[in-house]
Amino acid sequence: MKLPASTEWVLHCATSLAQLDERASASTNQLAEYFDLPRAYLAKQLKALVKAGVLTATTGPRGGFRLARPPAEISLLDIVEAVDGGADPYECREIRQQGRGALSAEACRHTCVLAAKMAEAHEAWRSSLAGVTLAEILDQIPDWAPARTRSILGGG
Repeated sequence: MKLPASTEWVLHCATSLAQLDERASASTNQLAEYFDLPRAYLAKQLKALVKAGVLTATTGPRGGFRLARPPAEISLLDIVEAVDGGADPYECREIRQQGRGALSAEACRHTCVLAAKMAEAHEAWRSSLAGVTLAEILDQIPDWAPARTRSILGGG
């Protein structure tokens, strides 16, 4: 499975926001500069996180984004699905019923074993991401990282 680059962006942005003090926020400009990302496209991705309830946004000179919930309540799956959706990336087109080797409809009454295995793999991937929270990510980053992030983003 190949995810768009914006998935990496939002995972890192959410992790960075999780390192800020609880009431602190960071603007699109700050996050775009922090990671050297295109501001307009990042803004679109951050808005998707707001819509999904992962982030909250405030406007004004001191506005910006911050986590909508505690880091322990935000999974990596929440973030990924906010920008990439939850659709299964494998689409079975029933090619076993096409071409010279076509099987009869009767022989294809049951789900194709390949489609079933791909669905199992997708569900395992989703379960794995659902089982990891931002709090767990914060526990695994270097001890010095939050202070550095706060000093650069101005979040306390």
